[in-house]
Amino acid sequence: MALYELFSHPAERGYRAGLCSKAALFLLLAAALTYIPPLLVAFRSHGFWLKRSSYEEQPSVRFQHQVLLVALLGPEPGGFLAWSTFPAFNRLQGDHLRVPLVSSREEDQNQDGKMDRLHFRLELPLQSTEHVLGVQLLLTFSYQLHRMSTFVMQSMAFLQSSFAVPGSQLHVNGELRLQQKQPLSYSGLDVRYNVSVINGTSPFACDYDLTRIMAAYQERNVTTVLDDPNPIWLVGRAAEAPFVINAVIRYPVEVISYPFFWEMLKFAWVQYVSILLIFLWVFKRIKIFVFQNQVVTTIPVPVMAQGDLYKEHLS
Repeated sequence: MALYELFSHPAERGYRAGLCSKAALFLLLAAALTYIPPLLVAFRSHGFWLKRSSYEEQPSVRFQHQVLLVALLGPEPGGFLAWSTFPAFNRLQGDHLRVPLVSSREEDQNQDGKMDRLHFRLELPLQSTEHVLGVQLLLTFSYQLHRMSTFVMQSMAFLQSSFAVPGSQLHVNGELRLQQKQPLSYSGLDVRYNVSVINGTSPFACDYDLTRIMAAYQERNVTTVLDDPNPIWLVGRAAEAPFVINAVIRYPVEVISYPFFWEMLKFAWVQYVSILLIFLWVFKRIKIFVFQNQVVTTIPVPVMAQGDLYKEHLS
C-alpha cells in the first residue's frame, strides 16, 4: 500500500554557549542591528513624528451685518466718501458721509443647516461730478467650528481695490478662507477671538482707522481672509447712476490642523513596526544560517517538547 505524508512539523534545535562567548556577542549584535536601524530609517525618512493632524470641516459662518465702507474719489487727491453700520463712525465723517443702499442674503445650498455663501450688494449714490477710483470694504462674520474642539470667533473679510480709471461697478466672487498660524486645540472650548473686530461703540476716530484695525486683526493666530484673485472693475457710469458693489462670498470646507499626542505616537509606531518586520525576517534567517553552520562555536542540543519533558520527569 502506498504511503503519503499527511502531516509534518519542524524539529527545533537549541544551541548552547557561555554568556561571554562569541555566540552570545553575535546575538547581542544581531539584536542591536534588528531593533535600532528600523528606528533610524523611519526617523530619517521624514514625517516620523507627526506633530499635527488635520481634518476637514464645514464651518458655521454667519454674516453679522456690520459694514464699513470707504470710497476713494478722483481725480482730486484726498477725496472720499464713507459709511458704516456704526453710528459713532458715521458721526465722525461730517460732509464725507454718504448713506448707500445695502442688501444681503445667505444661502444654504445643500440644506445641511450651515450657510454656504453670502450675496452682498451695495449701491453708493454719487453726484455727476464724483468718480470712484477705489474701494475699501470691511464685512464682519461669526465663525464657528464644532467637530473637534468648539472654536468660536468673530472674523472679517476685507476688500480693497483701486484703479486708474473711474468705475461704475465692482464685482467680487471669492471665498472666506481660514488662516491658522498655530494648530487649534483638539478638545474643549476656545473663545479667545470671540470679540468684535471693530469697537463700534467707541467715539474716537482712531478706533475706526483701517490701519489699526488690520494690525490688531493680524496679531491673531487664527483669522479669515477674503480670497478673490480677480475682482472685476467695470467702467462707464451714467451721470446719476450709483456706484455698485456686487459680492459673492463662499464659505468653503476647511482643512483644520490640530496637535494630538496619541495620533503622533500611533503614526510613529506604525512606521517603525512596518520596517521592523523586514529586519526581524532578515536577521532570523541570518541567525539560523550562523548557528546551523557553526560559524560561531556552540553545542547543538535537541529541544524537547513539554510533553516529552513531563514523561522524562515521571520516568
